[in-house]
Amino acid sequence: MTTRTRVKRASRRKHDASARRLWRFGSYRGVRVVLPAFDVEAAPAWDVLPRVQPVPKGAGRSAVLSRDAVLRRALGLVDIVSAYVALLFAVIILGRGAIHLRPAILLLAPFVVLISKAIGLYDRDQHTLRKTTVDETPSILQVSVFCALAVWLAEALLFRGWLGRPEVFALVVANFTLITAGRWLARGLVIAITPAERCIILGNADNAARIATRMAESPGVNATVLGRVRLEPNERSCPSGPATVGDIDSLARVVHEHAVERVIIAPSSDDQEQIHHAIRMLTTLGVSVSVLPRLLEVVGFASTFDDVDGIMLLGVRQYGLSRSSQFLKRSMDIVVAAVILVLLAPLLAVLVAIIKLDSPGPALFRQPRIGRRGRLFWMIKFRSMTPDADQLKAELRERNEAGDGLFKISDDPRVTRIGRFLRRTSLDELPQLLNVLAGDMSLVGPRPLIEDEDALIEGWQRRRLAVKPGMTGLWQIFGSSRIPMNEMVKIDYLYCANWSIWLDLKVLIRTIPYVLSRRGL
Repeated sequence: MTTRTRVKRASRRKHDASARRLWRFGSYRGVRVVLPAFDVEAAPAWDVLPRVQPVPKGAGRSAVLSRDAVLRRALGLVDIVSAYVALLFAVIILGRGAIHLRPAILLLAPFVVLISKAIGLYDRDQHTLRKTTVDETPSILQVSVFCALAVWLAEALLFRGWLGRPEVFALVVANFTLITAGRWLARGLVIAITPAERCIILGNADNAARIATRMAESPGVNATVLGRVRLEPNERSCPSGPATVGDIDSLARVVHEHAVERVIIAPSSDDQEQIHHAIRMLTTLGVSVSVLPRLLEVVGFASTFDDVDGIMLLGVRQYGLSRSSQFLKRSMDIVVAAVILVLLAPLLAVLVAIIKLDSPGPALFRQPRIGRRGRLFWMIKFRSMTPDADQLKAELRERNEAGDGLFKISDDPRVTRIGRFLRRTSLDELPQLLNVLAGDMSLVGPRPLIEDEDALIEGWQRRRLAVKPGMTGLWQIFGSSRIPMNEMVKIDYLYCANWSIWLDLKVLIRTIPYVLSRRGL
């Protein structure tokens, strides 16, 4: 052994001993080092200290990788099959046999997967609790257009014959439709065959109880809350919330012992440094992390990140709709409402006749509601109650199930026989399309409140009136009867702060399964 080798080994042993002293005693060469407030045996010091044995990542990590791998493969298979089926439809059916495929068409499979990966269609699910396809539709449209463009540009290599405009357009439409439907089915299948995601909540008792309740009520979330980790050792517990399984000092041990797959962090305003340490450690352990940012309760999700030479700023858009946005929203309201009224005119006539035969009184019910900027308007609905429903409301107030100023009863004795059917299917709200055409309401917007309910809203919460109330909205798809008043006005505020035409389209799409499932009161 040469002298140079012996010096290197001695230096390495000395460095390893120093690293172990830093790990065990928190000091190095006489300098006291403050370590993160986690278990000494579990914290990932091996990330920054060389030649220290890594910490086992636990069963939760393998479960995360397994679930992600199954979902990615299912989505990739759907994308490939959809691309080829759409191509066969466009080439063989619309092309009427005039176009023949070459062996090079096999290159379409890796191209579809690479494009989808580049756009991010395989990476989003691992970061989210609720796996949805609706939010991906803009990206799916991009993939469909890219694939059609690539096929058209490479038609000399892929076909014997030439693609016309109808075939290219059909390829885009068919590919978009098949991928969207296929991904929706694939996600539902994978969620059904895989076990629930094991989660813990790091935060105070109130936030943990609210998150656990919302997760239990959300039909698109396949997760179970194992418990809560305290931010402070002496923090109080909430009887209605998840059980306490440890504190932040033992977070790594809790993750390992309970095979945790995801940690949901709901920080308060005075624990930012601890939260930063927790996120760094959890991502090192391979656990999925979701954060409930309090800032987004004010600025919403339609903000813009602005990188100024390494300083990350968050650009917050002005509240409300610009004139061009109002014009775009109003145009969509008129077109969609007019089309639906024309298509459903026979159904509306039948419902009017049935309501009048079922009970005495008019078929339509008019009620004053508070509209945009506090203006009063008359909202129209199909009558689903007896004519003396308003007089009986005071007698039934003690049976109210909604609370916080709202009035809802699941088994309301004032509702007629046909009225129960209309309410379950939301058909009683179809006449509101007339309010939309008149300009008093919008297809999507805040919930239209009666005067008594509106009087309970004060301060910044009244900014929800910056836009017209809607037939449906975020309050509807989240479960209108289950959301208390203070949560509902926050949702309405954020809708105004984050409005986009795509947000309205998403709400309209998500309203369809909500109505079909007949949830709510």
